[in-house]
Amino acid sequence: MEMLLPPHVGDKLSVVDMHTGGEPLRIIRSGYPEVKGDSVLSKRRYVREHLDHLRRVLMYEPRGHYDMYGALVVNSEMPEADLGVLFMHNEGYSTMCGHAVIALGRYAVDYKLVKEPQSPESQVNIHCPCGLVKAFVEYSDGKTGGVRFLSVPAFVFATDVTVTLERFGDVTVDISYGGAFYAFVDAQRFGLNVTKSRTRDLVDAATAVTNAVKSQVKLHHPTSDDLAFLYGTILTDGKDDYSSDPTANICVFAEAQVDRSPTGSGVTARVALQYHKGLIQLNQTRTFESGATGSQFTGKAVEETTYGDFRAVVVEVAGRAFYTGVSCFVQEPDDELTQGFLLK
Repeated sequence: MEMLLPPHVGDKLSVVDMHTGGEPLRIIRSGYPEVKGDSVLSKRRYVREHLDHLRRVLMYEPRGHYDMYGALVVNSEMPEADLGVLFMHNEGYSTMCGHAVIALGRYAVDYKLVKEPQSPESQVNIHCPCGLVKAFVEYSDGKTGGVRFLSVPAFVFATDVTVTLERFGDVTVDISYGGAFYAFVDAQRFGLNVTKSRTRDLVDAATAVTNAVKSQVKLHHPTSDDLAFLYGTILTDGKDDYSSDPTANICVFAEAQVDRSPTGSGVTARVALQYHKGLIQLNQTRTFESGATGSQFTGKAVEETTYGDFRAVVVEVAGRAFYTGVSCFVQEPDDELTQGFLLK
């Protein structure tokens, strides 16, 4: 039965909602105007400059919330890509999102963006702003399951970088790239525990690190200035030596947004960092746990490579995503809050 829509103006915005390890993903199916640009990166610039009001409509309250995350499927200029994607959050648009790739892998197979899915795995090539990411979706008897993906080349930008925080003094961080740049620091430096401390305290510490690195460290990316920015800070439990036991972390990104999952691109960057330090070997699988929810991803370095002047690795990350609903959102012309708002 066709959904009856209330009075509204403009196109309805149709979405599929999912979560990966507790982290939401709102996949936008229809309602966006044409996204112009001859590349995924140029389309990212276009939506930021011309269509950002729709990000606020779908990510902000009353339709979303402070920590909502979204994905807009677009066409890719890469012949080998099955789809392109733009990621969005409370601050703007990211360059890579592993939890979203895991969810989009299932979605692409289930919603027939990929022709003739294969068992036991169906490959989905997803063109993210950071590059082509290959996802492999478990597929059996017409049903999708877990997803693993192979990252873009991941590398360590710098280790043992000292930055000065107004509240905490000098702090030493590592900076690593997994499709986006992250700063890494042991939460114990702040007297915190990633699984037990108050989320507010973890957010305050991570945000202070992010602000310090942004103001005191100049990042550069081998191929694009659009990718040369710090996405967030990941506080860890300090257990970086290889172990079969899980290691926990919590990621605070964008405008102090808290990832409920172990963070796919963060796991990628953390594996690259551990490999760089000689703490893990190729094809040694580690389990990464979210300090927020206890959900888990696995990650391992599978191949050495280079990225510009950086020694890099390709990282495989695996997890599961689940559907939570389907919605159509509308706007009424006399609604003063229709463009959305955030409570901080």
